[in-house]
Amino acid sequence: MIEKLKELGWKKTGGFLVMAVVAFAFIFGGFGGGFSTNNQNNIAKINKTNVTTQDFIDYVNQSGISQEVIRDNLDNNIIEELLSGLISTKLIDLEINDFDLSINERTILKNIKRNKNFHDENGAFQRIKYEKFLLSNNMSAAMFELQLKNRELQKHLFDFIGAGTITPNFLIENNFEENNKSLDIEYFDMETLYKTKEDYTDNEIEVFIDENKDQLKREYIDFKYVILNPKNLIGIQEFNQEFFDEIDSIENKISQGITFETILKGINVEIIEVNQFVPSSSKQINEDLIYSKKTSKIDLIESGDNFLLYNIDNQYDRAPNLNDEIIKREIVELIYQKGKFDYNRKIIEEIQDKKFDNSKFEELAGYNKKYSSINSIEDNNIFDINSVKMLYAMPENSFALVNKEQNIFLVKITGSNKNSFNKTDEKYIKFVNTQNTNNRKSILQSYDQLLNTKYQVQLNQKTIDRLKNYFK
Repeated sequence: MIEKLKELGWKKTGGFLVMAVVAFAFIFGGFGGGFSTNNQNNIAKINKTNVTTQDFIDYVNQSGISQEVIRDNLDNNIIEELLSGLISTKLIDLEINDFDLSINERTILKNIKRNKNFHDENGAFQRIKYEKFLLSNNMSAAMFELQLKNRELQKHLFDFIGAGTITPNFLIENNFEENNKSLDIEYFDMETLYKTKEDYTDNEIEVFIDENKDQLKREYIDFKYVILNPKNLIGIQEFNQEFFDEIDSIENKISQGITFETILKGINVEIIEVNQFVPSSSKQINEDLIYSKKTSKIDLIESGDNFLLYNIDNQYDRAPNLNDEIIKREIVELIYQKGKFDYNRKIIEEIQDKKFDNSKFEELAGYNKKYSSINSIEDNNIFDINSVKMLYAMPENSFALVNKEQNIFLVKITGSNKNSFNKTDEKYIKFVNTQNTNNRKSILQSYDQLLNTKYQVQLNQKTIDRLKNYFK
């Protein structure tokens, strides 16, 4: 809640025109002042504090959102979003009162006079610029100064809640050193340990299919289709109204249940028959598109500059056909990937169970071992950044499987070296700010949870529905 409020900040506000304000007063006044006396005037309740329709009117007026925009976005929950913003603002007000925070008028005036928008070229405050600003935004001085006061009080609240979030220097220095030390590593590509695709025998492939037959079954279809365009429908190349009238006529016949063959009577086109079709890595645009629409037995669909009229004669499941070289290659790829996964999982389990040692590492690495260093926790030249972060969280003489894009590596951390740094370096200053920001964010998130337990918000749905009806 608090984090969202801080992200929203205080937007530049401007009032509605006088007629719009009058219109709002009429809308929320209801018929015969229906909103003015009983609980219908309350749109929500925060503990014992009522949020009234007048509060909503004021909030909308200050937001600068027109009635037309609200009306056009009723189905997009704009009323609920505005109400959410109003309730958030009310919660902050309640917290400001609870902490007894205040700000004097002198501070408000100083802030106005420091605003560069109201200065001349010499940096001196000009009252006339201030007045013009108020007029152009249809605001009174009292309204603008109230907004400034509320903004300053919010700032004081966030500063109060976030007080003490500065991380001690020695912790920042230690964290920075840890994140910017260099890691000495030995590693090798696991690809050399995997069984190659060519090594899988036909028998192994058949066993894999039998063990996974339910998952590997594919739905095949037998179908026929024709390609329709202006040339074969109306005899010319142009996409004109006559052509689209013919397309509409075919669609009407489909909806009436007329058969594929009957629709094509009088149309001189080649009928393409396809049997035992299933999509593969070899792209077939028309056939793949028809397969994607197979829930409809007969249909007319667009394919580039053409239309396809198709009819599916049969749909059935079949196990992979190993006589089809394309399908066989796909199955072998699945087996190969499964073999890699199983081998990697075995290594990970041995590492976790502390059964993997340096002798095992040397045995697997053989002559493929490489030596290198990672310069910092942000150095992704050798491995992906998430893998680097994991390595920096591990002690020396640890082993881990990491990746760089699609390649998997087995790594051993052999040592680390602290790198010198200067506290005036931009990188260090940025790190300090990030640490303080993260701490502050953590505190505000905890405060947000506190607010959720401290305040109970109840909405008056009938009033919300009435507001929506009045805007329609």
